[in-house]
Amino acid sequence: MNKLIWIAACLLCLFSTAHASESARFAIAIHGGAGTIEKSKMTPEKEAAYRAKLEEALNAGYAVLEKGGASLDAVVAAINVMEDSPLFNAGRGAVYTYDGAHELDASIMDGRDRQAGAVAGVKHVANPINLARMVMEDSPFVMLSGEGAEAFARSRGVPMVDNKIFDTEQRREQLDRAKEKLDRENKQDKDYRAAVEALPVPFRMGTVGAVALDQQGNLAAGTSTGGMTAKRYGRIGDSPVIGAGTFADNRSCAVSATGHGEYFIRYNVAADICTRVEYQNKSVVQAADEVIKQVLMPVGGTGGVIVLDARGNIALTFNTKGMYRASRVAGQPAEVAIFGSR
Repeated sequence: MNKLIWIAACLLCLFSTAHASESARFAIAIHGGAGTIEKSKMTPEKEAAYRAKLEEALNAGYAVLEKGGASLDAVVAAINVMEDSPLFNAGRGAVYTYDGAHELDASIMDGRDRQAGAVAGVKHVANPINLARMVMEDSPFVMLSGEGAEAFARSRGVPMVDNKIFDTEQRREQLDRAKEKLDRENKQDKDYRAAVEALPVPFRMGTVGAVALDQQGNLAAGTSTGGMTAKRYGRIGDSPVIGAGTFADNRSCAVSATGHGEYFIRYNVAADICTRVEYQNKSVVQAADEVIKQVLMPVGGTGGVIVLDARGNIALTFNTKGMYRASRVAGQPAEVAIFGSR
């Protein structure tokens, strides 16, 4: 009898150890935008700067998860690093609108209960992802925009900043080139839509985002952007649209997208990927490949996604020449990449 008790105790110990190991599995992936990213056109110094900032953002989120923190906190921590860097089209490095200002969008989603928050067209908030989370947690709404979003921010004690803090010389040069192309195309075609679609890819995309799985098994996703260079008329892309640029559900996966937003909205990209995972039992890699390469590419949609499921499986998928990206799974080294195909 004593031997049977000893065997049972050992089996229980083994089960408990395996269960603890499984529950402790956590992971994070981030992106800093996709597009025409060619190694031949990037100096070693600039590449090193991008890699260092991606690793810093990844480590900020990973540190939260490693300490047992929530996936939502990890997503925000990672995105804050990129919003505060002039290297990316979000926060400090946001592109200019046609009128020479900056309008920022962001969204966040909790995989536990599909709660979500988003802001669009804000001009005086340094970290839009933080405000998006406030909308989710402190309001009865999902999306707030423009002056209303900033009024809500002030009511929550968020300091307002001068729009000029988002100014950078690189983005100003991009605006000048974009306006020159827009004005030339528009003058010839007298068609603003055709002029916008004639802009090269780099002018039409650029975003940062993060997806995370915490030790409690909860997924979260977030996305933040300055939008499209030379955008007009209060244009809003996919980044603040739940289901298009951001989605998270513990039953399937978490997604943050980057690309030509109009296509991601029309094809409901983020939610479509998770639907394929949940209802067709596809892996995140297969689902992402199908949507990004088989659905979007034939209709001209360019961009990419980072995807993470509840088992820690990651997909970093894009149909452009590159995507700033990084990922790390518990107990494994970080992976940082810019070029190549996936």
